[in-house]
Amino acid sequence: MLGNLWLIPILCLAGAAANLALGMLRANKRLVSIVGVGSVGLATVTTFIALSEYLGQARDVIRETYFTWIAAGEFVVDASFQLDQLSAIMISFVTFVGFLIHVYSIGYMHGETDRGYARYFAYLNLFMFSMLVLVLGSNLPVLFIGWEGVGLCSYLLIGYYYEQEYCATAGKKAFIVNRIGDFGFLLAIFAAFAAFGTSEFLGLREAVAVDPGGVRAAATVIGLLLFVGAIGKSAQLPLYVWLPDAMAGPTPVSALIHAATMVTAGVYMVARTNFFYQASPAAMLTVAVVGGLTAVFAATIGLAQNDIKKVLAYSTVSQLGYMFLGAGVGAFIAAIFHVVTHAFFKACLFLGSGSVIHACGGEQDMRKMGGLRKHMPITYWTFVVATLAIAGIPLFAGFVSKDEILAKVFAAGAVDLNHFGSLYTLLWVLAVAGAFMTAFYMFRAVYMTFHGEFRGGHEAEHHLHESPPSMTLPLIILGALSVVGGILIGFPGQLFHRPELNRIEHFLHPVMAPLAAAHGEVANAGQAAHGVSLPTEWVLVITSVLVAVAGWMVARNFYVGDQAFAPARRLAERFPFVHKLLLNKYWVDELYDAVVVRPFFGLARFSWKVVDVVIIDTVFVNGSAFAVELTGDFLRFLQTGNVRNYALSVALGILVLAVVLW
Repeated sequence: MLGNLWLIPILCLAGAAANLALGMLRANKRLVSIVGVGSVGLATVTTFIALSEYLGQARDVIRETYFTWIAAGEFVVDASFQLDQLSAIMISFVTFVGFLIHVYSIGYMHGETDRGYARYFAYLNLFMFSMLVLVLGSNLPVLFIGWEGVGLCSYLLIGYYYEQEYCATAGKKAFIVNRIGDFGFLLAIFAAFAAFGTSEFLGLREAVAVDPGGVRAAATVIGLLLFVGAIGKSAQLPLYVWLPDAMAGPTPVSALIHAATMVTAGVYMVARTNFFYQASPAAMLTVAVVGGLTAVFAATIGLAQNDIKKVLAYSTVSQLGYMFLGAGVGAFIAAIFHVVTHAFFKACLFLGSGSVIHACGGEQDMRKMGGLRKHMPITYWTFVVATLAIAGIPLFAGFVSKDEILAKVFAAGAVDLNHFGSLYTLLWVLAVAGAFMTAFYMFRAVYMTFHGEFRGGHEAEHHLHESPPSMTLPLIILGALSVVGGILIGFPGQLFHRPELNRIEHFLHPVMAPLAAAHGEVANAGQAAHGVSLPTEWVLVITSVLVAVAGWMVARNFYVGDQAFAPARRLAERFPFVHKLLLNKYWVDELYDAVVVRPFFGLARFSWKVVDVVIIDTVFVNGSAFAVELTGDFLRFLQTGNVRNYALSVALGILVLAVVLW
């Protein structure tokens, strides 16, 4: 199977094509489900067969070239895939979690028409195909094809209910905002080829490793441009605004975008091109600062949101910030580790919210929920488990991966990494504060949704029920992975003098190895291996646990018991402006609308009404036609049909010409 990597994405593409055809034929939903879920299931099986073969051999990089895609002078790009430790990790959870989301969709989308059902699964299959191409691509242009593919699919799926204006607008917003980031990515591809003569990841790493200090300027430019693309795709400041609106699509789409595919693409791309960032202190620092600020900024917004999906959306933005913060201090493996664990618990949370919305007849406002745990026990317990994971409670998956990032950030400040020690220490403080807020708003969501009495009315309460097995089974599997997923692949063995137990650290090290490790010179912007003493690590662990528990207890005090909601209301009344600020998401969308959208809309309207209609159409097009017509009307009076008049005209012309020449 290692010689046929193309089978993994092509199975998903075949499923998309087949379901588009079935939709046109108005085939029944059972057939569509078999094709849609079966194609991804086969891709998952193929992936794990290939991975078992890969793990059984020397784990060298496997590169398959299928044909020459672009050949223009010295610029040659192959259509080729690459399997190494990083792509192996990515395709394993992308296919597996994506498969679970497809299974879940059978129950969630059962109310759709046959044609709409087929269209939905076709888009979902195409999404999987694009993400797998992105992950397996062996060079920047092939990765960019998958990059644009997931952008297209996000537009199609966010705007799936295109008859509703809000959904159509949200899809367009996601597409346009991502184009801003993609422009930076394109420039990075051109800059990489101009500087190094290749776009292949293996060739680029080798070229940078030869002289990291000598290529620092080029690495900085390329790294920053690539990060612009990552900011758009992974919803970081200031291009995060599309992701909360992406909730307009069906809930399984939100799970796929937030957990397994699109938003993780930016983190993957930074990890894949880690050699550029290792060679550039400026690029590394930029990644860390943007990630740290985004983590805290999004967490503050999540504190006051009442839409259950919006809470999870801002949670995703915040968690992605943690991933970039880890990458920004050289902890690329910790960042990818958090990508994996985040896929487990965030998919569980989104699918759990979909189960709640399904039971509540489409209601998403947590203020109209409550008391659901007795009606939906499976959904409740899996949601709680995933919440414990994202909050960082030991020894759940999120605790293991997030704690490693926090430790690396603290270590970067302690060792004065790149002479920005105090700044990294500040980022650690902000990250810890973000961890407190994460625990608070996630347990707030649990208590508002599942505890207390139902607040949605007696009529709605009669229809409350647990979701069907097609929806609860994926929840159970993802809930289990939220518990043990982190420990199984990344047990913090260094805390017990057993570093070999951290499997993901050893597995990914060849791809993320510091450049200096192979070339005997300290030229890296950040060392992934930097750390602190064992007692300090234990203090950091205890601190993060206490912070998470504190956030949990505050949420419990605010939203559980006889005085439920009263402390939160009193706090909002005491600080009305702060509450309004967070509730309205800092009015960033309104600011962008006033500063960017409306001026561009006005410019476009001016270009249409004035430049196009008045200047081009009226003056140049219609005006020139009118001038020709007027000239013709004047000249036709000279056409009498009398030969003597023509002769006289010729004679007069000759006379005038002679006078002029004379």
